[in-house]
Amino acid sequence: MRVSMMINGKSYSAEVEPRLLLVDFIRDICSLTGTHVGCDTGNCGACTVLVDGRSIKSCSMLAAQGDGREIVTIEGIAQNGQLSLLQESFRTHHGLQCGFCTPGMIIAATYLLSKNPNPSEEEVRQGIAGNICMCTGYQRIVDAVLHAASRGNIT
Repeated sequence: MRVSMMINGKSYSAEVEPRLLLVDFIRDICSLTGTHVGCDTGNCGACTVLVDGRSIKSCSMLAAQGDGREIVTIEGIAQNGQLSLLQESFRTHHGLQCGFCTPGMIIAATYLLSKNPNPSEEEVRQGIAGNICMCTGYQRIVDAVLHAASRGNIT
């Protein structure tokens, strides 16, 4: 079957197997490897992307379901080669260690801040609860999101 979608403002179209996951379309067909494959069950959040503005775990969605949709991956968060405010905040607050979960965390936080630009610490923790990090203990991630929120509109 043929699918077409906008990813990070660019049109992608390909003939795919009906069972192909969106994460595999993004990584293997579009060569956007910032979206990571972790658990393949929707539990870890490493594959989180925005689909029509909503935070979605791309390992739980078929590429066919992305047909005609607008998708943003971690590669689409930076603008003109410059880190977004949230990405910069993750960097300066050491909100990452190995970096494997970071793209999904940033996408989840981007979604949270698009819906709630001034979250409390508890709301940040709830907003990233679907994303697992094995390295940081979350406090620096939470600090990074709160710092970016305090600096203004990140979307």
